[in-house]
Amino acid sequence: MIRSRLQSADMSDDDLVELIRQRAAALPPVDDPEFAELFDRFADARVVLIGEASHGTSEFYRARAAITRRLVERHGFNIIAVEADWPDAAKIDRYTRHQDPSTWIERGFKRFPTWMWRNQDVADFAAWLRMHNESLTPEQRVEFRGLDVYSLGSSIREVLDYLDRVDPLAASAARRRYGCLSPWHEEPATYGRKVMLGEPSCEDQVVEQLRVLLDQQLDYLDRDGGSFFNAERNARVVLAAEQYYRTMYRGSTESWNLRDRHMFDTLRALLEHRGDEAKAVVWAHNSHIGNAASTSMGWGGEFNIGELCRTAFGRDAVLIGMATDRGEVAAADDWDEPMQVKQIRPSRPDSWEQLFLRAGIPASLTCWRDDEELRLALARPRLERAIGVIYRPTTERQSHYFQAILSEQFDALIWLEQTSAVTPIGPQQIDDQIVPDTYPFGE
Repeated sequence: MIRSRLQSADMSDDDLVELIRQRAAALPPVDDPEFAELFDRFADARVVLIGEASHGTSEFYRARAAITRRLVERHGFNIIAVEADWPDAAKIDRYTRHQDPSTWIERGFKRFPTWMWRNQDVADFAAWLRMHNESLTPEQRVEFRGLDVYSLGSSIREVLDYLDRVDPLAASAARRRYGCLSPWHEEPATYGRKVMLGEPSCEDQVVEQLRVLLDQQLDYLDRDGGSFFNAERNARVVLAAEQYYRTMYRGSTESWNLRDRHMFDTLRALLEHRGDEAKAVVWAHNSHIGNAASTSMGWGGEFNIGELCRTAFGRDAVLIGMATDRGEVAAADDWDEPMQVKQIRPSRPDSWEQLFLRAGIPASLTCWRDDEELRLALARPRLERAIGVIYRPTTERQSHYFQAILSEQFDALIWLEQTSAVTPIGPQQIDDQIVPDTYPFGE
């Protein structure tokens, strides 16, 4: 019997491993119909955020898909919001809500890394969601939405296409305003560098375009109400993207915070737009959905969507992380380089992953949301691994590990001891655009 030690600093690693072994609930294989049953305990939340320890691991995608199917079918969740660009995710959304044919594989997700969303696991989930939505009325159908900020050129085109349909004169004015950004649609990072070196920014024009669009909201809703929300969100993406690329050269903390603030604001807008019955599942990297205030990210001044959700929604937000020990991952050596299938090194002995490995349960869900003893036992800093679209095994400690207080970072952890890489599908060309990113996605 483990001694009752509520001060985590007094508990040895051996005792902590034993406590995890006792509390962890074994999970069947990810594809087993019973895999997601244990996640019914989170059905009372308004937002369930499900992370991943890498962007290229099949089991993480399949686990999220299984949990999401359960929450949608049994518990009324009706928004899926993902770490992807709004226009690309909209192609999946229109397909799954029977508004467009299936063209998202050919036309979407062309920006590096293509395999992050254009993979077999996402395609399987999209096919299921389309089938699920088929028997529902258009108002009841589950949405698939993107939260990210990178789609500067695509979002400008979406706004202009909308205005061309509903207000051609306003479209001409919008083209003049957005014309300031025209040279940088394909190289927004260059725009940010030019502004840093003293060239005028396009901020005023972008802000003005959003203001004019909102001023005409009631009129546009009368003309084409179903499409206004999409146009407005794209105009907000343009604003956020302009700010992001302008700030990225001033420091990673400022640009990271701007990006996650935009993702949170988009999620909140989705919930408000859907109404009182809205319930959302968020798919993003652990570094976005785990409470940043309890990690070295937060100690360095960064916040994220998980922290903002915990502050805004309290217990109505559930933060679920994922972790693995070893296996394969789809990743690149560097930004804008080809995808490879790489071997994940076994976890470090001083990591959280190692404690769950030692617990000896190959797949498990460990929840401390209502377990005070376990929560306090896990309330200590320890290394945690994060693999983004880049994986550098030779510098793994410096490139991919950070300090985290696990029980304050998440409400629960899904442990999958050995994992495999995602399978990319469709054309794998990469646009010429090179977009630097922040840790742990593009060190």
